[in-house]
Amino acid sequence: MDGPILAIDRKAGTPLGVQLVEGLRRGILGGALRPGDPVPSTRALASELGVSRSAVVTAYEQLAGEGYLEMRQGAATRVAELGATTSVAAQTRRREAAHDGEPAVAASGSSGASTPAVPATPAAPATPAAPASRTAPAAPAAPAAQGSPASPASPAAPASPASPDEPRINLLPGRPSTSRIDTRAWRSAWRHAAALDIPADAPPMFGVPRLRSEIADHLRLARGVSCSPDDIVVTAGTSEAVGLAAFAVATIAGRPPVVAVEHPGYPSARRTLERRGAGTAPVEVDADGLVVDALRRMPRAPDAVMVTPSHQYPLGGRLPVATRLELLAWARAAGALVIEDDYDSEFRHLGPPLPALASLASRDDAGRVVLVGSFSKVLTPWLRLGYLVLPPAGANPALREAIAGTRADETCPVPGIAQEAVAALLASGAVRRHIAVSRREYAHRRRLVLTALDGLRGAPLSGLDGGLHAVVEMRDAAASAAVVARLGSEGIGVVPLSDYSAVPGEERSGIVFGYAAPSDTQLVEGLSRIRAAILDRLR
Repeated sequence: MDGPILAIDRKAGTPLGVQLVEGLRRGILGGALRPGDPVPSTRALASELGVSRSAVVTAYEQLAGEGYLEMRQGAATRVAELGATTSVAAQTRRREAAHDGEPAVAASGSSGASTPAVPATPAAPATPAAPASRTAPAAPAAPAAQGSPASPASPAAPASPASPDEPRINLLPGRPSTSRIDTRAWRSAWRHAAALDIPADAPPMFGVPRLRSEIADHLRLARGVSCSPDDIVVTAGTSEAVGLAAFAVATIAGRPPVVAVEHPGYPSARRTLERRGAGTAPVEVDADGLVVDALRRMPRAPDAVMVTPSHQYPLGGRLPVATRLELLAWARAAGALVIEDDYDSEFRHLGPPLPALASLASRDDAGRVVLVGSFSKVLTPWLRLGYLVLPPAGANPALREAIAGTRADETCPVPGIAQEAVAALLASGAVRRHIAVSRREYAHRRRLVLTALDGLRGAPLSGLDGGLHAVVEMRDAAASAAVVARLGSEGIGVVPLSDYSAVPGEERSGIVFGYAAPSDTQLVEGLSRIRAAILDRLR
C-alpha cells in the first residue's frame, strides 16, 4: 500500500496516527480499496511505513468503529461493505446543500476527520418500538445491527428492510456494542462449559461456585468491592436481582414494603418492585443524582431505596462521595436497605470512577447495602446474567435467610452451562480486555454525539459523562412528542424522556437515545436526523 492510497508525510504538522486514518479512509471512499479487500497486518504496515505498530492498531480500531474495516479474531482485517457511504464528492455536495445553512453532521473521531455523510433521501418509514426500560427488547432480526457474539457481522453491514418491531436505525437506549467481543475466547468458554460432565441436579441456589468466585474477583479489580464468593447470588439479569431484594425486604418487614425510587428513573425496576408487592415512593433527583434531603423529608421512612449512583438513569448524574456517605448515614438512621444498582460503572468518560456504596459502607453500615450488577451492558443482554452482592456474612443474617428461602422454592433461573461459560470467560481475562476496548469505542461514539448535538440552544444535551446513552431535553411535551414522532416516521428509534417519570403528570420533556450498538455510519445518520428534527421544532 503506497502512493495515493496511503502516504505518510513526516514533515507535516498532522500526527502520524491521523494521517494513517485519513489515508486509509480516503483510499476506501475513493474506491482504491474495495469491500472485501484485505489490508496489511498491523505489523506489516507498521514495518512498511516505519511507524509504531500501536499507531496502526489504533488506526485500524478507529476505522473498524467507523464501519470502514471489518476485524475478526483469527482472520485478516478487510474493507467492510459500507452500505450507506458515498463518495467524497457527494459528501461535499450534501454539506453545501445542508438545510438553512446548518452544517451536516460530521463524524469526528479522535482524528477530527469526518466519516461518510448521510444519504440525502429519507429512508422508508418505520415505527420504532418505544420501551420504557433501559434495555430494549431483542427483535427476531435486527437490521444492520452488530453481529451476535458467535457470528459477528460487519459493523457497516447494509440495513435490511425495517419491520414494525425494529427501527431502521436502532438508537433505543440500553443496547451495547457486541462487535468487539473476542469471539475466539467466547467460543472457547462455551466449549469448555459443554465439555464438563452433565449434572443430574439443578444449579446451586446461589449459583455455580466457580462463577461466584470469578464475579467476586471481577468486582475487586473493577470496582474495589471486597466480597466473598459466598456473598454473591447469581441472577437472571438486573430485574430478577431487584425482585429478589424486594421479596427479601418484604419478608423481613412482614408486610408489603415501601421502596423509594428515583424520579425520573428506571421504569422496569419500578414495575418489578410493584409486581413483587412493594409500594414505590418517588424521590427527586438533581444534577448529581438522588437527593438525600428528599428522603429525610418523607413523612415515613421507606423500607429501602433503589439508587443508581454511578450513572443516574436516565439523566446521567453521579453521586459525589460526600452524598454517598450521607445516604449511608440516612439508611443507618432509618433502618432502611440501600439497593445499589451499579449501572454503567464500567464506562466512565469524564472523571475517575467513584467507589461503590458497598465499598464505602463502614462496619455499622455493612448490612445496609445490596449491590446489583449484570453483564448485559458489559457483554450482551443475550446472556441475561446478573448478580446480587449481599452484605458480609453476619452483617444482615435476616436478609441472607430471606434470599435463601426464596431460592429454596425458586431455583436459580440461570442455566448451569451458561454460568460455567461466563466463569471461563471471566477467568480468561477476555471480559476485562473487552471492557477496555469498548470504553475506547464508546468514547469515540460519545464524541460523535457531542459534535452533532452539543450547544443547540433550547435543547441541552446531557447524560454523557458515562454510559451508553444521552438525553436531549426540550422545552415542552409537545416539542419532544413531535420530534419522537418525526424520527419514528424516518425509521430512527428513540424514546421520550417522559417514559421515565415516576410521577404521573410530572414528566420531563426530551428524548433519550443510545449510541453504542449502531455502526458509526448508522449513528452519524441518526444524529443528523435527530439534529434536523430538533432544529425544525425549535424554529
